[in-house]
Amino acid sequence: MMEKMIFGRYVPVDSIIHKLDPRAKLIFVFAFICIVFLANNAATYGIMALFTLVLILMSRIPVIFLINGLKPILFLIIFTFFLHVFFTTGGALLFHFSFIRIYEEGLRQGIFISLRFLLLIFVTSLLTLTTSPISITDGLESLLNPFKKIKLPVHELALMMSISLRFIPTLMDETDKIMKAQTARGVDFTSGPIKDRVKAVIPLLIPLFVSSFKRAEELATAMEARGYRGGEGRSKYRLLKWTGADSLTILYLALMASLLIIFRS
Repeated sequence: MMEKMIFGRYVPVDSIIHKLDPRAKLIFVFAFICIVFLANNAATYGIMALFTLVLILMSRIPVIFLINGLKPILFLIIFTFFLHVFFTTGGALLFHFSFIRIYEEGLRQGIFISLRFLLLIFVTSLLTLTTSPISITDGLESLLNPFKKIKLPVHELALMMSISLRFIPTLMDETDKIMKAQTARGVDFTSGPIKDRVKAVIPLLIPLFVSSFKRAEELATAMEARGYRGGEGRSKYRLLKWTGADSLTILYLALMASLLIIFRS
């Protein structure tokens, strides 16, 4: 299952979304995370789903690939849905059995919040699937440049975020390998009471932490050996270039935000 994790992975495909300036994509994703809260009815969620679907099709990332990537976090989405269904009251009573009561408002909130969660995962995943880690670093550093005036270590922050994103799939692969090794020794992660399954996961943490610290040390040693000095005076091989397509991306975002404001109740 871990190999299906899509967040943090980069898929090189020749698409319009891949060619966009990383700054435009970062602005789009950060703004999308904010405007997603404007949706509060079926029409606005439909608009957001339609705009997200268009982005996915333009990125040429297979839809089935994105859906398969949801499997590692499917439990969290289902848990969120049932949490709202069983604990949100309001509207007509739809179902009643013993102490279980399902209200119209609970079902509506469960569907909307789960859909909001899905859209956020799809859009943020598209950022990493269509943008290489080095481009994300350059884009972040460029956007945060004004904060250099208040002595913020912009380059170091952008580098840390980029390395963190890059290491997510690596850590997932490492976790998968450790789980398979533990399974070969007789550990069962998929059956039994939840308490036993949680106990079975604990032995994964120590080798995972050891492996993570080892990788971090190797990376730091390699950077020092090559004389890496970030920030001041460092030139770039690839220069960012803002084009008309990037401006259209921001207009696309503005159009979606405008429609959400118009149709929200």
